[in-house]
Amino acid sequence: MTTTVGMAQDSMANPESALAPRPLTRFPARQAPVRQAKAASLALALAALAGCSTIDRVSNAITGGPSLQPGQAGYVQGFLGNVAAEEPRAATVARDVLSAGGSAADAAAAAGFALAVTLPSRAGLGGGGACLGYDPRRNEVEAFLFQPGAREAAPRGADRPAAIPMMARGLFALHARQGRLPFERTIAPAEGMARFGTPVSRALSADLAAVAGPLLADPVSRAVFAPGGSPVAEGTTLTQTELASTLSSIRTAGVGDFHGGGLARRVEEGSAAAGGSLTVAEMRAAVPQAVAAAQERVGSDVLGTLPATVDGGATLAAFRATAAGGAPAVVAGSFGASTSVVVQDREGGAVACAFTMNNLFGTGRMVPGMGFLLAPAPGMGGVQPPPLGAVLLANLNVKTMRYVGAGSGQGAAPAAAGGPAGLHLGRRVPLAQAVASGAPEPGRGVAITCQGSVRASNCSAVADARGFGISTGND
Repeated sequence: MTTTVGMAQDSMANPESALAPRPLTRFPARQAPVRQAKAASLALALAALAGCSTIDRVSNAITGGPSLQPGQAGYVQGFLGNVAAEEPRAATVARDVLSAGGSAADAAAAAGFALAVTLPSRAGLGGGGACLGYDPRRNEVEAFLFQPGAREAAPRGADRPAAIPMMARGLFALHARQGRLPFERTIAPAEGMARFGTPVSRALSADLAAVAGPLLADPVSRAVFAPGGSPVAEGTTLTQTELASTLSSIRTAGVGDFHGGGLARRVEEGSAAAGGSLTVAEMRAAVPQAVAAAQERVGSDVLGTLPATVDGGATLAAFRATAAGGAPAVVAGSFGASTSVVVQDREGGAVACAFTMNNLFGTGRMVPGMGFLLAPAPGMGGVQPPPLGAVLLANLNVKTMRYVGAGSGQGAAPAAAGGPAGLHLGRRVPLAQAVASGAPEPGRGVAITCQGSVRASNCSAVADARGFGISTGND
């Protein structure tokens, strides 16, 4: 079954009253034993209704400890889950969201918006991607498809036709189905990094070095990435005030406004100046899809991959090949122009996302006044949409994830997702070794595995050591 997420759903009227914690009575320090016993019983009763997070809140209220609320980093104590991403700051943003009580979907959405700031060469508001998600509450492996949208025809006068931006709407769709915190909480970290600046990562620095010449020919892009005349270097602070303003507008006015309101009209005007010539009508009509993942049984578990329309079936083929002791086939492709992130939460939920700009730094042109690059329209000017790779293994009987992985690297991306999964799950190769040896060049993989129940001692995360990413989590 296919679900489209459109204008009716992506407004910011996103009530969270059911999640808001109610005020709790603080008992005096010198309370009678009977009253203490009643308080403990209350804590246990609430815990039975709402799980460990309620224990934390009630226990803090009884003992006088810190009283953090859902949405605040540090709210969750102990095991958080795990994150692996190809850019370090996106990984730490996702980890903070888990620490604030967010689900894997909340954390993955926040990482996606963060990558639009920290790695705009491979992810951004002008691009898109695809995700796999497993939420124990829904108990199904779902695929969320929001690749940079194709155009029906080349617009007149556009020298670099732009793909229809899908990133914000796609992340909203993921959150709408599997999120727990308010959606605006997933945008705020990226907005802050763009407004106040964030150090240039090694990943972004390497991408800038690869295409600095043509990218900096665009004066709008040059003002952001080479404000002093030379490309910003690793470790220097990159500030993107126009992107921060756009993210702020999406956070307050809603994703719908970006696709059919005042923000959409600004994109229409700005994209014409950048040679991309998008229209409000095209942006309004473009909606992500939530569909069942391509699936097959692996013992008592269900293995999900992105539909063949996204990866050509290559991820599943790579899994089968490596699990059987062979080598995965790699679709011909050029230098990697995508990136990936995987997240696991402590409730057994998981998300794998692959993001793309269809080309390194997209069209190389930025929307004036809005701070984001446009992705090239697939099928025009020789641009082919890159295959995206993600894999997710879950046990629907006990309602928990077992493995989640994703890959980047253009044509090698599906093999970078499916190959390590096949080695680790089928041949019991240690995760770090499986990721390094199962992802063929120029592919890079990220993965999380849990052997047994979901807890710190059973779960681990890995980012490909050949890349620039990190893994973080546990406690």
